[in-house]
Amino acid sequence: MYARWLLVPLLILAGSGAVLAADCPALLQGELPKLRAKEQVNLCERFAGKPLVVINTASYCGFAPQFEGLESTYKAYHGQGLEMLGVPSNDFKQEDADSEKTAKVCYANYGVTFTMTEPQKVRGDDATPLFRELARQSNAPRWNFYKYVVDRQGKVVASFSSLTKPDDPAFRAAIEKAIASQP
Repeated sequence: MYARWLLVPLLILAGSGAVLAADCPALLQGELPKLRAKEQVNLCERFAGKPLVVINTASYCGFAPQFEGLESTYKAYHGQGLEMLGVPSNDFKQEDADSEKTAKVCYANYGVTFTMTEPQKVRGDDATPLFRELARQSNAPRWNFYKYVVDRQGKVVASFSSLTKPDDPAFRAAIEKAIASQP
C-alpha cells in the first residue's frame, strides 16, 4: 500500500517533466556544456519564457572587443528579463582548442558574466541543434559575433552580423521587442 502512494507522486512528476519538455520551443531543446564547469546548461530550464540573445564567439577574432559591449547590454537589460548566451566556436578558425584560454578571454579579459558554453559547431550539418534551429528560423552565422535576438516564445525576432555593435540602435530595438513579447 505504501509503495503505491509513493509511486503516484513519482508518476505525476515524471509526466510533468515530459509536458514541460514538450512545451519547450524547438530552439531551446537540449543541453550544452557550460564553459570551464562540470555542469550542463539545460537550455529549456535556463531560458524558456525569457528574451534571449545568442552570440557565436571566438577568442582570437577581431570582433572579440564586442564582449565589452555585449556585457554592458546584458547588464542594462538583465533586470528586464534579458538573458544572453555566448557560444564559442572554431568554425571560422579563431577559437583556441584549450577552453581554459577561452574562459580567460571571456571572464578575465572582458569580465563576461552572462552564460558561456564550451566551444561548439555553429554551421553546417555538425552544428549544435540550437544553431541548426537558429539557421532554420533566420540564417547561419556568416562569421564570429553573429547575434540572434530571440523572443519569449523561442522565435528569432532579428539577427545581426558581426559588424553590428552591441550599442547599435537596431540591435537594442530588437532586444526591447523581445523583452516586450508575451511568454
